[in-house]
Amino acid sequence: MDKDLVYKIALTQVPGIGSVLAKSLIGYCGGVEQVFQKSKSYLKKSPGVGEVLAGNIRSFTDFSVAEREVEFIRKNKVKPVFFLDKEYPFRLKNIPDCPILLYTKGNENLSPDKAIAIVGTRKMTEYGKQFVTKLVEDLEPHNVTVVSGLAYGVDIWAHKQCVKHGVDTYGVVAHGLDKIYPSIHTQVAKDMVNSNGAILTEYTSGTNPDREHFPMRNRIVAGMVDAVVVVESAASGGSLITAELANQYNRDVLAVPGNIGEKYSAGCNYLIKNHKAGIIESVTDLVKLLNWDVNIKKQTQGQLFIELTEDEQVLVDLIRESKELGVDQLMANSGFTSSKLAMNLLELEMKNCITSLPGKRYQTTY
Repeated sequence: MDKDLVYKIALTQVPGIGSVLAKSLIGYCGGVEQVFQKSKSYLKKSPGVGEVLAGNIRSFTDFSVAEREVEFIRKNKVKPVFFLDKEYPFRLKNIPDCPILLYTKGNENLSPDKAIAIVGTRKMTEYGKQFVTKLVEDLEPHNVTVVSGLAYGVDIWAHKQCVKHGVDTYGVVAHGLDKIYPSIHTQVAKDMVNSNGAILTEYTSGTNPDREHFPMRNRIVAGMVDAVVVVESAASGGSLITAELANQYNRDVLAVPGNIGEKYSAGCNYLIKNHKAGIIESVTDLVKLLNWDVNIKKQTQGQLFIELTEDEQVLVDLIRESKELGVDQLMANSGFTSSKLAMNLLELEMKNCITSLPGKRYQTTY
């Protein structure tokens, strides 16, 4: 039995100890196990911990739930990620109320290079469906991970389109990993995991999808991404909560504008009108906002000019292998004469396969 993991899980079970206070206690006491070993008088001196909470910690003796969870993790190939682990999502770690422990299944890379959330109403209209379909399709060449909540409507449609178009997608759920809620989305969740996606939660197995868990889930969705896209929303609802959290976390928020008077455009129009979100009409708005165009330009250039001569291919391979090379190194490694090297480098530049750097050095554009 992993004793350290048992203590980590147990700390999340102590009444009154949330993620912010848990992190403070770990730092004050010098570790998770030490939190349970310190005296009540010592614990009371920790910031935010008074008589009651110190008593809750000292009286906590039932570690059976944590021990059962460790066994569940082992049997079901769930990966627990502690907030001090290097695998913990770096974006999420930067928010003050990030969970101290995540349970994940599937892709273990929780810090992809590019990540956005797509959220919206559970009662999606055809307008919203068409927008999500087109957006996800256009996201495919950008190597983006899409995060959402596996709920009805916009969430599940976004996940399905990601699986269809080969876009990695992560679902954050408001319950334990022993179930999927709603159960009708179980197969989609499996497809996501099997398609390089993941399902994650902060809740232990057996935890039900209670009402109060969903706003907590939304903070993880907002915290794990660079930008949140709100597709459709009524005047109130979980999507607006996610957008508000994203603004608090200094994430970009974009909303799809809709017709005045349309029920499920009211929330998006509110965000735009009150400068809580920018307008998104297509993937181009995301590309410009998050500066993705530079990388895509390089990829496109490499794909457009794939027909190289044998000599040109030799140079491209040498430069790519070293990331960048100078003329002298290229001449020595290729065995080309100076005139032959200059001619081929010029051709490669004209084909946009390489770019010149200061000091007569070169790097590939893809």
